[in-house]
Amino acid sequence: MAQDFTPYGVHVPLVTPFARDGRPDLDALAGLAHAALDEGAAGLVALGTTGEVGALDPDERRAVVDTCAAVCGARDAQLVVGAVGGATAQAARDLAGLRGRPEVRAALVTVPAFVRPSQAGVTAHFARLAAESPVPLIVYHIPYRTGRSLDAATLRALAAIPGVVAVKYAVGGVDQDTVDLLGDVPPGFAVLAGDDTYAAPLLALGAAGGILASAHLATARFAALVDAWRTGDPSRARTLGHHLARLSTRLFAEPNPTVLKAVLHAQGRIPTPDVRLPLLPASEESLAAALKELAAVEALG
Repeated sequence: MAQDFTPYGVHVPLVTPFARDGRPDLDALAGLAHAALDEGAAGLVALGTTGEVGALDPDERRAVVDTCAAVCGARDAQLVVGAVGGATAQAARDLAGLRGRPEVRAALVTVPAFVRPSQAGVTAHFARLAAESPVPLIVYHIPYRTGRSLDAATLRALAAIPGVVAVKYAVGGVDQDTVDLLGDVPPGFAVLAGDDTYAAPLLALGAAGGILASAHLATARFAALVDAWRTGDPSRARTLGHHLARLSTRLFAEPNPTVLKAVLHAQGRIPTPDVRLPLLPASEESLAAALKELAAVEALG
C-alpha cells in the first residue's frame, strides 16, 4: 500500500485546463499544481468533481493523473485521486488502476449516486472497496449530488472499516449530524471540509483540513486559516474565514468550476476558461464579482 495519507491542511482539487483545441493542457495543469504547493497546499487532488472528471475520456484521465503524480513525486507531496466508478465493481476496477503509483496516498470515492442505497448498503460498498484498494479511501459525502445522506452513526461505521481514513464532508451546511460527528471523531479518522463556504465553521468544530476548490486562489490564505484554528488563534481564523467564505460564495455562484476557471483564465494561469458540456462558461458578472472578492482577500494583512 502507498504511504499513509496525512489529512491536515488544505488539499487543492485541481481543475482540468483545456487548450484552444479542446484537449487538456497538461503544462497548464502542472503549473497549477506547482503553484498550489508553492503557496502552502498540503497536497493535490486529481480527477475530483472540480476536474470535470465525468467529461474526460479514459486516456485524458490517465494523462491528468500522470501529470499530477509527476509533480507530487518531484515535490514529495501527496496526491489523492478520485475514483469515478459508480457501482461497486466499477469503482473497484478504478481503484485497482492506482496500484504501483507511490505518489497516490489515497483515493476519493463518492457515496454511490442515483441508486440511493441504504445506510447498510453504503457501508458494505466501502467495506468491499477498502478490502481491495491499493490505497486508503476518503469517503466523499456530498448528498446534494449523490441523493444519499449519511447520518453520524453511518459515518462512524465507515470510519471503523480498515483502510477508510477520512471523509470529505460536503453536506451544504452545518447540521446536527455534523455536530455529532465532529464532537466525537473516531481515532484514526479525519473529517475534511468539502464545502468551501462552510470550511471555516467545520474547522472551528474540529475538522482536520479541507479539500477546497477555492484554494486554487489565495492558497496561502486558506492554509493560514487551517493553521490558525490548529494553533489556537481564533481572531485570525475568524477574519480569514469570513473573507474566504465570501470568496467561495462568489466562486460557486455558477456551477463549479466555471467561475473558478474564468478567474484563472483572467489571471493568465490557464489558456482558456472553457468547460465541457453540459457546463457553460461563467458570466462576466460572476467573474467580476469573484475578482473583486479575491482582491479583498489579497489585501488582508
